[in-house]
Amino acid sequence: MIDDEPESERVSALAPFRHGIFRAVWAANLVSNFGGLIQGVGAAWMMTTIATSPYQVALVQASTTLPIMLFALVAGAIADSFNRRKVMLVAQTFMLVVSALLTLFTWRGWMTPWTLLAFTFLIDSGTALNSPSWQASVGDMVPRAKVPAAVALNSLGFNITRSVGPAIGGVIVAAAGAAAAFAANAVSYIGLIAVLARWKPALPEQTLPRESLGAAMGAGLRYVAMSPNIAKVLVRGSAFGFSAGAVLALLPLVARDVVKGDALTYGIMLGAFGIGAVGGALISVRLRQLLSSETMVRMAFCGFALCALNAAISHNAWQTSAGLLIGGACWVIALSHFNVTVQMSTPRWVVGRVLSIYQTATFGGIALGSWIWGVVADAHGAEIALTAAAIAMLAGGAIGFVLPLPRQTVLNLDPLNRFKEPMLALDLKPRSGPIAIMIEYIIREQDVPEFLATMAERGRIRRRDGARNWTLARDLENPSVWIEHYHTPTWVEYIRHNRRATHADAVVGERIRALHSGVNPPRVRRMIERPTTAGTTLVSPKGPIDH
Repeated sequence: MIDDEPESERVSALAPFRHGIFRAVWAANLVSNFGGLIQGVGAAWMMTTIATSPYQVALVQASTTLPIMLFALVAGAIADSFNRRKVMLVAQTFMLVVSALLTLFTWRGWMTPWTLLAFTFLIDSGTALNSPSWQASVGDMVPRAKVPAAVALNSLGFNITRSVGPAIGGVIVAAAGAAAAFAANAVSYIGLIAVLARWKPALPEQTLPRESLGAAMGAGLRYVAMSPNIAKVLVRGSAFGFSAGAVLALLPLVARDVVKGDALTYGIMLGAFGIGAVGGALISVRLRQLLSSETMVRMAFCGFALCALNAAISHNAWQTSAGLLIGGACWVIALSHFNVTVQMSTPRWVVGRVLSIYQTATFGGIALGSWIWGVVADAHGAEIALTAAAIAMLAGGAIGFVLPLPRQTVLNLDPLNRFKEPMLALDLKPRSGPIAIMIEYIIREQDVPEFLATMAERGRIRRRDGARNWTLARDLENPSVWIEHYHTPTWVEYIRHNRRATHADAVVGERIRALHSGVNPPRVRRMIERPTTAGTTLVSPKGPIDH
């Protein structure tokens, strides 16, 4: 675990750089991002030379985002269940190998539009595996209070490379061809692999058996389904990705057909987008202090709509690039804010899965938008597609009137660590179950309305963290007695459920205990359900020595 540091350091935008591992990974990731952007320029421009329709050009953007939509949840479950450093090493090595093969195929002249899309899909499948572990590892590198600043610095690093990487990629493609761009990307993975191989994070000891992949994925989906504020972020992120992705998907066509440029023109335009994104990353922390979440996101939607409309009507590369400066800033302000909101609303045990679901929603929107806007551009031209996307962006901003983002709050989501496994008279195995839990409260009549409202929140938290069939019942003969009842499938899941409690969750429990008017604390009964059919093996009592 990472120790907390003075409050003065927490408020500094550069405070995460005081942690050596964050500096090293950030710098290595900077180089890797350069390679990825150079590869992206090579792939996008190569497709314009070998494709038979604008539809295939737009599919390059779709092929980079589709893997995240398809595999992110699995990758998130892996990130929360396995050593994240090792997961990142596997992903980075896989991408290096695929990039080397892409270089070979291009150099030998074996490339076709669909082969190029397949390689792009595979590289970004590696990104899909890497991303949840990478983003969740931010909390392993810096204290929780510095996570927003660390996310902003990661966005800054990526967009520093975006500001100059595409231009460099354009120069490489124009001078040496796409194969050289793909080779540069393959080499860029080596530094990050070396840094990750040397990093030895201090991770908490795992005392419970690992969840199966299916159960872990289900737990992540359940957590999001029972967290209304996170669900709002998913909807807004998806709407932003669907509409704003049109600009990046169609930018090669804008460079080639609208402003009559070449690969260098395309690289310069992407560079302008990146410079704007750097500016957005630099001011995002300050904007979070000055503006509400909803105001920031609505401004981002409107600014990106202006960028798309300018790209549609401009026939001058410099005018289009000026609009892309605004678009880049709005892009990083919106996406980094969504990311921070998700991270700061999620405890460590499930953060990889929730981030992966967020990525699925956002990048799924980008992939779907890239396909739809590509179809529109194929039928009516890039200008019409970008104009329609600008209108969609304004509509996406208007969603905030119905689903406003939650206010910026700092919750203590560290594990509560109050639960102590009880002494049992029966010899249970970890997979023994189902387990039924009953908790008895004594509530005064005048406290019933407050008790019911608080128990509604308790029920949401219980179900979110894995409880099943949660109910609340009142005794008909003694109305002051209330029974909370729920199940877990096994004993180990009961323990896991209780260890997921956070300090923020404890506030609800303390309110309930304050309403309990009994002389003794609320009584807890833990039972194992058993069928009554003949021949059923029952759990035996422990012997005197075991007990």
